[in-house]
Amino acid sequence: MWDFSIRQSLGLMGRTLPFILLRMAVYFGITLGYILSTGAGVGLGWGIGAFGDEGFRANATMWGGFAGFGLFGAFLYWAREYILYLVKAGHIAVLVALIDGEAIPQGRSQVQHAQAEVRQRFPQASALFVLDQLVKGVIRAISGLVRGLLTVLPIPGAQQLATILSAFLRVAVGFVDEVILAHAIRTKSDNAWLSAREALVLYGQNWRPMLRNAAWLAVIVYALSFAVFLLMLAPAALLIWMMPGAWAAGGVVFALLFAWSVKAALLEPFAIACMMQVFFRTTAGQRPNPEWEAKLEQMSGPFRKLKERAMMAPTPMPAPAAAAPTA
Repeated sequence: MWDFSIRQSLGLMGRTLPFILLRMAVYFGITLGYILSTGAGVGLGWGIGAFGDEGFRANATMWGGFAGFGLFGAFLYWAREYILYLVKAGHIAVLVALIDGEAIPQGRSQVQHAQAEVRQRFPQASALFVLDQLVKGVIRAISGLVRGLLTVLPIPGAQQLATILSAFLRVAVGFVDEVILAHAIRTKSDNAWLSAREALVLYGQNWRPMLRNAAWLAVIVYALSFAVFLLMLAPAALLIWMMPGAWAAGGVVFALLFAWSVKAALLEPFAIACMMQVFFRTTAGQRPNPEWEAKLEQMSGPFRKLKERAMMAPTPMPAPAAAAPTA
């Protein structure tokens, strides 16, 4: 059915509890930020609306809520590369170490240790963010190739099946890009761009087991996220009711935010730990297939950009030779 151990993944999450707590603080903090900024916007709009009639006040309240929500969203869009750099990549680094049986520190020092590992390979957050975006582009190209294979099969309804698969793959491959980053960290390469390129070729030549396991994880993660959404509808509606000029759709939006924060803080690291098990086990002892590399080179612009970045990466200076002992 699937090739990962749920028990092992939960054990990895328990051993990286400092990072789980950090993720909870960050993602639940983001949800709280959305609620506070939206509430402030609603309150400001409601106050401005006092200068007009009831219709004007209702519109001012609604647009104030939209403005507060949008401004915080704009801030989050600016901060997304730092979240990847300080939270996601660090957690991946410590998961890689645990899967490989390396000793890691506990407590707060675990977070510091992992973030130091990331900084060693990516001195700037922007470089890691660019790599992540290129990897996502290549994964989308591989998914497109899989969809293309389906459409040419002599199966009744293959076109409709490919459309459904396309939508599902967009969800499933969301767990794959960070596995590629895990390979780049695991190899301890001085050239992370080259290591990510190699990992993408390995992913491409093993797309069947990778996508099958990603599909199972997508079902598990999104089913649990939907359950959280249903549970949070009542308290989210209560929050909206407490705001002036209650916003009818606000309860649904806030419940979605709560579900997203649980998914990002708890369910995504579980899925990534599962996919790392699958990728490392499946690709063990394999070499990148030149045919797949040529295929990706031809069909994916981001893959070609990865090659350019790998060639532009500075080559580390060799260590100086030890001086010969004098007679």
